[in-house]
Amino acid sequence: MPFTPADSYIFAPLFSEPLLAAIFSDEQSLRGMLAVERALARAEGRLGVIPVDAAEVIAKMATSATLPIDAARLQSGLAKDGFPVIELVRQLRQAVGGASADYVHFGATTQDIMDTALILQIRSGLEVLEGQVQRLVANLAGLAERHRHTLMAGRTHSQQATPITFGLKVAGWLAPLLRDRARLIELKPRLLVVQLGGAAGTLAALGGRGLAVQAGLADELGLAAPVMPWHTQRDGFAELAGWLSLVSGSLAKMAQDIILLAQSEVGEVRESDDPERGGSSAMPQKTNPITSELIVAAARANAAHLAAMHQALINEHERGTHAWQLEWLVLPQMFALTGSALKHAVWLSENLVVDAERMQQNVHASNGLMLAEALTVALAPILGRNAARQLIDEAVRVAVVEKRHLVDVVQAKTTAGLDWQAIRAENNYLGAAQALIDRVLKDI
Repeated sequence: MPFTPADSYIFAPLFSEPLLAAIFSDEQSLRGMLAVERALARAEGRLGVIPVDAAEVIAKMATSATLPIDAARLQSGLAKDGFPVIELVRQLRQAVGGASADYVHFGATTQDIMDTALILQIRSGLEVLEGQVQRLVANLAGLAERHRHTLMAGRTHSQQATPITFGLKVAGWLAPLLRDRARLIELKPRLLVVQLGGAAGTLAALGGRGLAVQAGLADELGLAAPVMPWHTQRDGFAELAGWLSLVSGSLAKMAQDIILLAQSEVGEVRESDDPERGGSSAMPQKTNPITSELIVAAARANAAHLAAMHQALINEHERGTHAWQLEWLVLPQMFALTGSALKHAVWLSENLVVDAERMQQNVHASNGLMLAEALTVALAPILGRNAARQLIDEAVRVAVVEKRHLVDVVQAKTTAGLDWQAIRAENNYLGAAQALIDRVLKDI
């Protein structure tokens, strides 16, 4: 079945996750297709659409343990037919034998089996991702709590702006993940539905029992029944792809921040305290933020894959010609990339080294320039906002040229009776930082 990064023994540790690789393996794809055939026979037997004894024989044989799949024939059939289900059904019918063989795959079409089998894989894959998200959420919540008072420079356009705390920055990494978790809860009922429509989506081969069989199949597999067959309605998969891209993008925002904070000139965090990680073949002094780089690369790849999944929305009439195959290529890779990004992010959340002292040094090194807004706010009621802004603009230029502390320059330029010592302390200008952290943490 589809290529994923797990197929490379070199790059698999970087861009895949073992549990997801197993879920989207060829073996699991075949197990899923057989599971759908088994569930279909059971549902049809229970409803009297096919003989009960035929349903029992089919259900018994439609497992990877009892059906000796001929891989060579499967590959040959796939080359001729373009789909693995046709040859798989041939082999299942042969194994079932007798009159019961006629009831294998009864009333279904190839896409019914493959789509529903993929839904089963997706359900298992989402369980893995949910567990990783939850672990990361817990880790980031603890990190935000521990560093809620750790003073650092807030940066806009990559320039020092106003003071913040590292706990607030971590809360900013955490908040999108909480929304992503909520989005998945909303998404699942639309996504985890069976596909059963028959040749052209009318269930005509099942006579008047089509909808009952569809509901029975859903019940057998623990899925929901759709409003109608969705052979050429691929918005569910596109929405899933959007979610995968959103999650990896949320992680990449965190990773990008870590890359920037780990720069030699900044030095406020390190990915871990292991000096052997992130080494350079030519420059022994370097400790590259390799884990964060992998997360950003995965997110960028997913963003590109998302465009392909939106292309797969374009289908012809009641059965498409090529968009389906595009999903086979892209969706497993998006799962692999999202899983690897989450794996790396969890590792970072457990190993990140925060240099609070260096953060404090970088704040002090600004010589009070991050207090420009605070000074403007303090002087505005006394001088008026425009005059206060003009005074601070002039003072900033003097402070930069003369390398003086901004508060000292401003104090010398005005007779306003302010608590200059209090204004001078950056941690007195943190606004609602603590309340904002609390708001995020209450939703854990």
